[in-house]
Amino acid sequence: MRFDVVSLFPGLFDSVLDYGVSARALDRGIIHFRAWNPRDYSADPYQSVDDRPYGGGPGMVMQAGPLAAAVDAACDDLAREGLPPHVIYFSPRGERLDQEKILTLAQKPALTLVCGRYEGVDERFLRVSVAQEISLGDFVLSGGEVAALALMDAVIRQLPGVLGNASSALEESFADGLLDGPCYTRPEVWRGMAVPEVLRSGDHAAIARWRLKMSLGTTWERRPDLLARRDMSPAERELLDEYRRERGLGDKAV
Repeated sequence: MRFDVVSLFPGLFDSVLDYGVSARALDRGIIHFRAWNPRDYSADPYQSVDDRPYGGGPGMVMQAGPLAAAVDAACDDLAREGLPPHVIYFSPRGERLDQEKILTLAQKPALTLVCGRYEGVDERFLRVSVAQEISLGDFVLSGGEVAALALMDAVIRQLPGVLGNASSALEESFADGLLDGPCYTRPEVWRGMAVPEVLRSGDHAAIARWRLKMSLGTTWERRPDLLARRDMSPAERELLDEYRRERGLGDKAV
């Protein structure tokens, strides 16, 4: 999979590509990366990429020209490799990013990620060059780079051959619409707290049942909106009832 990033600060992406699973994916040729700086495509001798907003107001707005030229250059390069472009711009008004969208994006052969700065970008650039707008949530960042890094990390984890254990991505939070329950490792007892006996039993069926119960219970307590969208089976409802009884928890809207 290829990632192209349009950013005024391409060096920020070293924080993902130089470490961990992303670095391994790059070393193995599972992913490819290229950065495009809009300043390199400015017609201004000072490499200006922003100007004052029409109608007045605070801050500056990124100009359509340098951004579009950078995206066009990236798309032309993709075309030479026979890769179809999919251009994403990060914006508070975009679609909320979730695991379902990550899985969809992971199926694409290439993603071009446009990172805005200042007060935003010229609307005409969005109309001409951008296929999808995405938001991490209801908050404002100084630029799109952090959002792009988060998307890249989440997508890269889904690519075949990236994780050491192929089942890891399938068992993570949100993979089946639920949050993960608690997990433990050695030592068996730490500060007077022991690992639950079922996890030490060697009974794989009992362990699977316990993990599903804890996952359902954790999601019920912390993200009931996820359960509200889930068509729970009778067995899952029984496990959730058992979780609540064990903890003396009353009814809670799901």
